[in-house]
Amino acid sequence: MLNTHLRTLILSSIAVTSLSLPVLANTSPSEKGAEIAKEWDARDKGFGDSSANLEMVLENRHGEKSTRVLRIKTLEMPDTNVGDKSLTIFSKPRDIKGTAFLSFAQILEPDDQWLYLPALKRVKKISSKNKSGPFVGSEFSYEDLSAQELKKYNYKWLNDEACGELQCSVLEQTPAYENSGYTKMIVWYDTAEYRQQKIDYYDRKGALLKTLKFTEYRQYLSKFWRAHNMYMVNHQTGKKTRLVYSDYAFQTGLKGSDLTKRKLSKVR
Repeated sequence: MLNTHLRTLILSSIAVTSLSLPVLANTSPSEKGAEIAKEWDARDKGFGDSSANLEMVLENRHGEKSTRVLRIKTLEMPDTNVGDKSLTIFSKPRDIKGTAFLSFAQILEPDDQWLYLPALKRVKKISSKNKSGPFVGSEFSYEDLSAQELKKYNYKWLNDEACGELQCSVLEQTPAYENSGYTKMIVWYDTAEYRQQKIDYYDRKGALLKTLKFTEYRQYLSKFWRAHNMYMVNHQTGKKTRLVYSDYAFQTGLKGSDLTKRKLSKVR
């Protein structure tokens, strides 16, 4: 027979399990999805600003490739009702050298985005209805390059499953803002660090359009994770774009005054 102490432990464990089951059962998929997304967002708070160099490798459906070199700067906005700001500057090849893209992410309003074209020597504002258009010929749209602010989406947990060597929670995210190029996104978050591992994008007709995979994650300042390789595949056209990041730096002193439309044509 079991001794009294062991029996008490077993009965206590059963009681705790019984109490916890109704709590899990009463958590809706929407609530669970929102909690996972909140954790993902919270773990990236406080980085301040960052910069990185990257290569953009374009591949057409025949396997022919071309490479562009650029750098990106990001300024975190601490107000949760205001999206982050970012500046992207191209340095190669020669025909797009000096092209610069400025993005002010919003929450439910259309993002403010401008593109400086050195050949025309003018700044072009990106229309709120053209966010799904390709960014300088890549498989990333203007919308994809905007900050993924937490309040931009509604969330629904679908299931937990293996994703490579990791375990992931799979969420359905539907844009809460108008003029999105997507009806929904299916996003895989690893349960260890809440990093996005993969995103499936569905077009306005509800068909699978693109898949983005994140690999080669590295941690900075003992907290912030960044993927150094992002690979986008367009299932409808066969085209692909890979972004390879390097030379990440954080808390460089970037200010809001460095990221303005007026300065866009002067950045180098």
